[in-house]
Amino acid sequence: MCGITGFIDQQAATSEQVLTRMNEVLYHRGPDGGKTQLLNFKDIQLGMGHRRLSIIDLSENGTQPMNYKDLWITFNGEIYNYQEIRNELSEKGHSFVSGSDTEMILHAYEAWGEKCLDRFIGMFALVIFDLAKGEFFAARDRAGVKPLFFYQKEGLLMYASELKSFHEHPSFSKKIDLNAVGAYMQFGHVPSPHCIFENCFKLMPGHFLKGSIENGTFETFEYWSVYDQYNQPKLNIPFEEAKQETAKVLKKAFEYRLIADVPVGVFLSGGYDSVSVAGLLQHERTQQLKTFTIAVPDIGLNEAPYAKEIAAHIGTDHTEIECSIDEAKAIIPGLPFHYDEPFGDSSAIPTTLVSLMAKKHVTVALSADGGDEIFAGYNRYDYLMKHGKKIASLPKGIRSIAAGLMDTIPAEKIPVLKNKYNFHNRYEKLKGIIRDPSPEKIMLSLSTQFNEERWGSLFTQSLHPLRTQYASKRLQKDFYTPLSYMMAIDYTTYMLDDILQKVDRATMTASLEGREPFMDQHIIEWASRLPDDFKYRNGEKKFILKEIVHDFVPKSMMDRPKMGFAIPVADWLRTDLIDLLEEYISEKRIRDEGIFNWSEIQKLKQGFLNGKKELDVKIWYLLMFEMWMEKWG
Repeated sequence: MCGITGFIDQQAATSEQVLTRMNEVLYHRGPDGGKTQLLNFKDIQLGMGHRRLSIIDLSENGTQPMNYKDLWITFNGEIYNYQEIRNELSEKGHSFVSGSDTEMILHAYEAWGEKCLDRFIGMFALVIFDLAKGEFFAARDRAGVKPLFFYQKEGLLMYASELKSFHEHPSFSKKIDLNAVGAYMQFGHVPSPHCIFENCFKLMPGHFLKGSIENGTFETFEYWSVYDQYNQPKLNIPFEEAKQETAKVLKKAFEYRLIADVPVGVFLSGGYDSVSVAGLLQHERTQQLKTFTIAVPDIGLNEAPYAKEIAAHIGTDHTEIECSIDEAKAIIPGLPFHYDEPFGDSSAIPTTLVSLMAKKHVTVALSADGGDEIFAGYNRYDYLMKHGKKIASLPKGIRSIAAGLMDTIPAEKIPVLKNKYNFHNRYEKLKGIIRDPSPEKIMLSLSTQFNEERWGSLFTQSLHPLRTQYASKRLQKDFYTPLSYMMAIDYTTYMLDDILQKVDRATMTASLEGREPFMDQHIIEWASRLPDDFKYRNGEKKFILKEIVHDFVPKSMMDRPKMGFAIPVADWLRTDLIDLLEEYISEKRIRDEGIFNWSEIQKLKQGFLNGKKELDVKIWYLLMFEMWMEKWG
């Protein structure tokens, strides 16, 4: 895991000092070493920077930027099957100086060009300059585990793992894209390929771009898509056969993620996803895996007793880390630096906390993100499968009356349910579902914070909704099911721009390499073809994954409500963080900024402080934006 940055400067006006600053601001991504390289192609200046977190081949032979013949590379990530590809290249006559996967990529690119990507199993963001051909090439892994940002304006093309590198270049024009601000307030992140700044974009997962160094133009190509997997017939096989094969696919993918020359651990929450990773890896293994669980009992975030029991059952070397509420809150001031594009998921706090604690014991940690998107684990799938058709069968007039009635009754006033996990936010989203219960509208309602009218009134000027993957029509009619539709959308939206971004930034805050076993392409390529009722059966989410886990952990040990990895934002904002709320969501700040309509913001703020707990996510999004704005705007 590393950080990369660089540029193509048609004016040849970038100094070595600027490149060094662009690289050094990524120090947290790679504290083991940093190197830059200035190159010239005709009259054009090329810059490459790399911060190194040493994982494979810890020697100086693994240092980047690296070159082979006329090829130069900066690379962030890991290619887990690099030894197999290296052996294949050796048989073709290639010889290697190092034991690194970076060197393998250069040789693979020479041998196969962009087709080398088809062979890679891993997470990666890479840029290659081919000085012999005058070309540049950039690529991102299939799921989007590793980020890659670009900026292009007036003869300057820059790339980086994080936006903060661009701020170090004097020619960077940091003009905020107000439509991106609008999207952020809906989703809690800026959806790919868009960016918070104009003239910036994110390279999409499963894509590469290739272009001319001389004129700075490029084309973008897709080499892999999750829709290609869902647009295939479902498998017609018995459940037990599917279960056995799924376990094999999972175990092989998980095993790849243990490849490293440094200590590796596994985050163990006690839920099915993390237990499947730890359990399948520990099964038939004599050496104990290192597993880690974090507990913050003061805020009710405590699955540690369950995880400890499971770890003892499967036989891992388990470490339980207990943190205080003060340690959790201490993360907040640093969020704008590490999340240098506005980011509103409050679970960034515990994710950062567990990363900082795990770093004391290991350099690489496996998490279990993606299980929900691949095996149908989210509650929104319940809404669709259980209630979608029922709600849709009601007359439109009745649905409108019901939604209007809900508008007048705050979630806080509903007995019993008001105390349920995340009920207030779900209550808000249910209103949108009642108004339009189609799968497409259900998905959008459950994924956004404001209806169209309320969203528009937030801002001082008219904004246009950004085109996002939520509007995708790529799931073909012959293979369409509501469940497949929702999972494919989640894979290309929420998982990409929220979950994976959160884990990348949180782990990199701690200079910890986070690996995502469920992101192996072979898992989604297999699971997408499983019949829907293998994943969601009679109201049971993640059915096949749970059945696999029950083979090595008793169901009685696993059978408990999903706790979630959340913090009590509403309570914090009305108590310990009230000063922060008043400082950043003030009339003067909002009016001076000129982006938001203060009268509407004031209604949200007062409604929240007067007891509408369900507004907590909206207020948190706004707070995180204002803190980001102070740092980077």
